[in-house]
Amino acid sequence: MNMPDPKPLWTADEIAAAPEALVRHPWNPNSEVYMRPVSMAAGLSRTVLTLARVPPGKESFVYHWHERDEEFLFILSGRGRAEIGEEVFEVGPGDFMGFAPGGPSHHLTNPYDEDLVYLMGGERSGTDIGHFPKLGRRIVFSPSGIAAVDESAVQTMTLDDFLVKPGD
Repeated sequence: MNMPDPKPLWTADEIAAAPEALVRHPWNPNSEVYMRPVSMAAGLSRTVLTLARVPPGKESFVYHWHERDEEFLFILSGRGRAEIGEEVFEVGPGDFMGFAPGGPSHHLTNPYDEDLVYLMGGERSGTDIGHFPKLGRRIVFSPSGIAAVDESAVQTMTLDDFLVKPGD
């Protein structure tokens, strides 16, 4: 997505006129989120704030949690369902969800007849691991790129695995 030159003030009209980027999570065929990255437009590099819209019958991404970065959502209009941990909640305008690193897992869906519009944001630490417990997968976000990992292939190691023992 081509971004205009950063500037500190973006009016409501400018934000509404900005192009939306369509984002679909590759592991969820019903994922459809239209995004306007407002923090990036202001030149912010450590904080992420995005105006997001999920059409009727669509979903945000995939049930997940982050290992390092905080994440939040603030509903502006429409209604949705938030799966948080083992529970499902109906959410609407003025509702806030905040997720500290380590969980709980969460996912947002829009089973209703109008767009679900919200602000989502959090940290941009540069390195994070997204856990997808229902899929048995992880995504590693790092400055060198994004890597998908199947948890069945993860090998647990300790410092002892690196130590050379006398006689070896």
